[in-house]
Amino acid sequence: MNNSQILKLILGLAPPTGLIILVLIIFIFLRIRAERNLNDIEAAKYKHGDEIEREDLVTFQGGQDLTISDILDAPGEVIGKSNYGTLYKALLQSSNRLRLLRFLRPISAANGEEFFDVIQLLGSVRHPNLVPLLGFYAGPRGEKLLVHPFYGHGSLAQFIRDRNPESHKWTVILGISIGIARGLDHLHSGLQKPVIHGNLKSKNILLDRNYKPFISDFSLFLLLNPTAGQEMLEASAAEGYKAPDLIKMRDASEETDIYSFGIILLELLSGKDPINENPTADMDFYLPTFMKKAVLDHRISDLYRPDIFLSNGSQKPATEECILKYFQLAISCCAPSSSLRPNIKEVLLKLEEIGR
Repeated sequence: MNNSQILKLILGLAPPTGLIILVLIIFIFLRIRAERNLNDIEAAKYKHGDEIEREDLVTFQGGQDLTISDILDAPGEVIGKSNYGTLYKALLQSSNRLRLLRFLRPISAANGEEFFDVIQLLGSVRHPNLVPLLGFYAGPRGEKLLVHPFYGHGSLAQFIRDRNPESHKWTVILGISIGIARGLDHLHSGLQKPVIHGNLKSKNILLDRNYKPFISDFSLFLLLNPTAGQEMLEASAAEGYKAPDLIKMRDASEETDIYSFGIILLELLSGKDPINENPTADMDFYLPTFMKKAVLDHRISDLYRPDIFLSNGSQKPATEECILKYFQLAISCCAPSSSLRPNIKEVLLKLEEIGR
């Protein structure tokens, strides 16, 4: 007996009130079964790569409490924008925690299996000096959202530019430098395959209340399409962090990361922006103008701030020998030829030696 025959039988036997109730029960049952079948079909589509057909949330270590509604309904404040995305400071209601939400514009994001392979890789990376990926949301219209912890003490760029008194302390400068090197060492040599940052700069180094550094945005370029990746590279060049040997974003390497790290070391030492006044000229020695002059004239005193020599209470003051070794290490990282740059393990060992 099929569904229509059953319905005719009920209509013939049931009194009017009971009839209405039974009809409603049957309708609800059939509706639920149809939606369940549709969901099964949609899930199968998503599993086979049709990411725009269904929304989904993937969580990683530390993000197990995330839910789709929690992420989408969280009141957020825009704290940063770029050509490829927007950053939001959001308060998740269920956990009452602040999170950093990174929205990738559909027009800028990469697609396909490779994208989700990168998401799985980034979600597995954990280190005390790296910003972890807690979750990833894919929406029904192609929107993509990455969830990270929120660090309320700002970036290294703000720390330097705002002339925070702590930014003049040698022990703080050295501690930040060593922390960044340890995070970068984990990316380059602590995993099965090297993970390239690709866009290392002081804006992408976040600090906690004790000035411990956390590297953010590593391998973000792998989540972008080639056009958006090149826009990221052009921005890096304008800000003074692009290695002279890096032409295409997809060619970023351990050596180009080292170059960017060298610029950050010089930034910490000088307290100045590494902006190139003429980034297309003198490609054989691609340092920001004020840094280039100091190096070529061998005038290290043009770079560092004299006040970092001062003792800070019980903390050990810098010596001119320490400053010189730090400066020489930074310059070696910024060598115009990638083959002349030290690897990150060599950099880390030298920094730790300077700190002893």
